[in-house]
Amino acid sequence: MPAKTSRFLYRSSVPPLDPQETESIRIYWRGGPVFFAAVMAMRQTLKAVLIDLSGTLHIEDTVVPGAQEALSRLRQAPVAVKFVTNTTKECKRTLLERLHRLDFSIQEKEIFTSLTAARGLVEQRNMRPLLLLEDSALEDFAGIATSDPNAVVVGLAPDHFNYQMLNKAFRLMLDGAPLIAVHKARYYKRKDGLALGPGPFVTGLEYATDTQATVVGKPEKTFFLEALRDLNCKPEEAIMIGDDVRDDVGGAQNTGLRGILVKTGKYRAGDEDKISPHRM
Repeated sequence: MPAKTSRFLYRSSVPPLDPQETESIRIYWRGGPVFFAAVMAMRQTLKAVLIDLSGTLHIEDTVVPGAQEALSRLRQAPVAVKFVTNTTKECKRTLLERLHRLDFSIQEKEIFTSLTAARGLVEQRNMRPLLLLEDSALEDFAGIATSDPNAVVVGLAPDHFNYQMLNKAFRLMLDGAPLIAVHKARYYKRKDGLALGPGPFVTGLEYATDTQATVVGKPEKTFFLEALRDLNCKPEEAIMIGDDVRDDVGGAQNTGLRGILVKTGKYRAGDEDKISPHRM
């Protein structure tokens, strides 16, 4: 009988485990990425696990099957856990409330968002941004001056991706305003199917103005390194779990982390062939 296909894929250059070591951990947990995390923790090579949220733990207001149990098991392992997300359609407070409604036991300090990273860059460079964000995300930019904008910040903003707003951003950029992309995801998963992310709109503005955006979210190395900074953890001592082969797994691997791809959310058949080198 052929083996059952797992919903989890792992690709990295980590040496294989010896059978005796693997069997001792199999008693602890039999599921995909958490199984591997427990193995690596007992091998004393893993200090932290970074986990994506949307598409990995939940899809809008629906829990990904098995996610709560997997997280509960992972919490028992001697590793730090941090949740890293490119979600820009809501502020961190609203996101946390959503996770709590879904019965995830997660603390605010455990969440690092691309909106947080974008705000940090805006403050660092004393920018007054035109914010192309959903109204529900603006709370994360409270206190930031936005009158007479001298920069453009783009996240996921379906209600504001219209000709008038994009043309306003275009004209600011022609006058020298830098473009800050909260992230450049091509698409994401909603309950009704895949939907365009901010990436195509950022790319359109880049093309129209012959400029290049500064990207602050996944898959940028700076994002992963900042997420690990307060965990006192080196990239090679961490793994990243997510449903996006490019932004989650690829970005993590390029930063020096191990990457685990889950077959949930935006995962599409064949995504695993885009990363390397071996499969577990």
